[in-house]
Amino acid sequence: MSCDLFIFAGEKSGDLYGEKLLESLKALYPTLRIAGVGGPRMRAQGMLSVLPMEEFQVMGFIDVFLALPKLILKFYMIARTILEFNPKAVLFIDYPGFNLRMARHLRKKGYQGKLCHFICPSIWAWGKKRIPFMAKYLDLLLSILPFEKEYFRATTLDVAFVGHPLIQRFKEYPYQSLPLPKDRKTIAVFPGSRQKELIRNFPLYLKTCRRLKEIHPDLFFAISVSDEKYRSLIESLIVESGLNIGADLALFPVEATYNLMKHAHAAIAKSGTITLELALHGVPTVVTYGISKLDLIIARDILRIRLPHYCLVNIIAKDTVFPELFGPNFTEESLLMHCEEMIGNEKKRKRCQEQCDTLCQNMQDKNANLEAARLILAAISQN
Repeated sequence: MSCDLFIFAGEKSGDLYGEKLLESLKALYPTLRIAGVGGPRMRAQGMLSVLPMEEFQVMGFIDVFLALPKLILKFYMIARTILEFNPKAVLFIDYPGFNLRMARHLRKKGYQGKLCHFICPSIWAWGKKRIPFMAKYLDLLLSILPFEKEYFRATTLDVAFVGHPLIQRFKEYPYQSLPLPKDRKTIAVFPGSRQKELIRNFPLYLKTCRRLKEIHPDLFFAISVSDEKYRSLIESLIVESGLNIGADLALFPVEATYNLMKHAHAAIAKSGTITLELALHGVPTVVTYGISKLDLIIARDILRIRLPHYCLVNIIAKDTVFPELFGPNFTEESLLMHCEEMIGNEKKRKRCQEQCDTLCQNMQDKNANLEAARLILAAISQN
């Protein structure tokens, strides 16, 4: 068996990016033979599935450690499959810990096709040692953030900024109304997508929401449930907080995320890609990232992660668009103060929304999926 392109995506975000990329590849080259590892979105696009992506979704150091033997077996199985298929190109989507090792392994085994990587690892935050590694083993890096290319200037790696895939999704989204009270201001709450994040962030969010409610009785809180398996945990934490589902707040599934943003007066969100989506919707947001003292020591003193900004929106804008509360700065009092500003201080709200508009305008000049598809097809044609 053979294929023209082999794609590997190992997590949900990769499946989301892969889906739209496959759409663009098929539009430009309908007969392109594509095989790989992906999730339900990519499989629905007709990609020949070698292994389901779900078998690679492992979170946390302990879980990864326990799953390591199986992951190693899958690694070599996929490598053998790629070498047998001998595609003209291999495309890795994000998941750098696994994918960069795969790139090195394939080269050592004599693979001669093009090795492409979509979504640059966060080398600007940590992992700058990956830069020479990537330059040695990759042929093409497709970057989605405008400043990333600069980090590879001293290398020979072909790096192309294609734009952010979220932009096109944001433009094409079919917005719908939500069952929210029309006479109250909605505060959207995005506490995270993992259990540890929920436990660390959400109780403090709820305490702040309760105090905000005392100050502003007209507020209504819309809680995003990023994964249904955590709904019961979220509900139990709400009960403990003293807030009432229905009267004070409502829960919404992840599918309602963009609709929720469209209706939000302001938001509280755990740091991540969700903050960029909020900025694209012009929602004034307070960003948090609760970490333990041990995590803080590792990040600051061992990994030496010391950035002027940690929130993705602020990094791209090179300015404080959203207040960011990390580590010891993430307290109930600081969250309450910044939420108050985003809700009631019209001058700060307007300034934040203007910055979001500027960010949105600066990022909308590219169709990331189409740009990436063209570059991948160009790489394939060279073989």
